[in-house]
Amino acid sequence: MDGGMVTPQSMGTATAINFQPTGGGKAAITGDFVLIASEVDRVLRALRANDIEVTALHNHMLNDEPRLFFLHFWANDDAAKLARGLRSALDTMNNRKN
Repeated sequence: MDGGMVTPQSMGTATAINFQPTGGGKAAITGDFVLIASEVDRVLRALRANDIEVTALHNHMLNDEPRLFFLHFWANDDAAKLARGLRSALDTMNNRKN
């Protein structure tokens, strides 16, 4: 909710992860995590520990509830290593598992 307006999930409030093969078992990855404040530090640390560069951390709204932060990342390395690093970051989040 932002200023009394309820925003549906389809309005850019989902974590996005993109892989593109770059040859030799490597991949370039980019995307963003949508996080609440208590998740930011844990995800940031997990990404950095796996050599995934955090390129931006920001928010889009002024009075959103809950407060959402968008953390953008990038790397080009061994695809399996990067997948494990992203899994590590995802595992720190308060995600509902189906």
